[in-house]
Parts: sequence; C-alpha cells; structure tokens
Amino acid sequence: QVQLVESGGGLVQPGGSLRLSCAPSGYALNAFSIGWFRQFPGKKREGVSCIATPTRATYYSGSVKGRFTISRATDTSTAEKRVYLQMNDLKAEDPAVYYCAAGNQCTSWLAVDEYDDWGQGTQVTVSS
Repeated sequence: QVQLVESGGGLVQPGGSLRLSCAPSGYALNAFSIGWFRQFPGKKREGVSCIATPTRATYYSGSVKGRFTISRATDTSTAEKRVYLQMNDLKAEDPAVYYCAAGNQCTSWLAVDEYDDWGQGTQVTVSS
C-alpha cells in the first residue's frame, strides 16, 4: 500500500497560482500513475488530471485544461519522486479539497475506482 501526502494548498486570490505536491511515504511514485482529484462540499470527487507511468502522458479535465499542469519531479537527494499540480489562473469555481491518488494506468483516469491509494487531501481556497 502506498501512503500519499498532499501539500501546497491554501488561500489565493482569483487569478493567482498554487502548486500542489503529492509525495509518497516509503515508496517511489514513478512506479504508479498518479491522478489528482478534487471534491466540492456535498459532491463526489471529480478527476482533475492524471500522469501515466512510464510514458508521462498527461490528461486533464476540460475545466482545468490550459490552466493546470501535472508533472513528475525527482528529488535526487533522497531518490523520492513527487508529482506536482501547478494551478494557474485560479477561479472562483476551483476551491475544493484536492487529493492525489496512485493507480496503475491513466486509461480510465476519471474513475475513482481505478486508484488504490489516496492521500488525505489539501484545501484550496480562492477568495479576494
């Protein structure tokens, strides 16, 4: 089982940017495809983006395409690998709890059942 930890959420003004980070505990993320989801109060989780392994192919929902970028990074000092979600031009419809999840492929990346392990989530708030 992969333990995931998200960080980087917070309060930002409309039009601002945040970078979310998804880090594993004790495992290398490069063995997994990683998805980002968000959940609005009272709603089901919805897919935001996915990055596949080993191809690094990326996928985005229509509501964030062109504004959000998913990427993998390597922390060479510890050999851990992180996945980032760079969120630019944040809008009033983006505030939610954002989760990262580990799965095998991005083939059906919008389906929550495709992922085996989830982080605890990080809150993103957009307000002026």
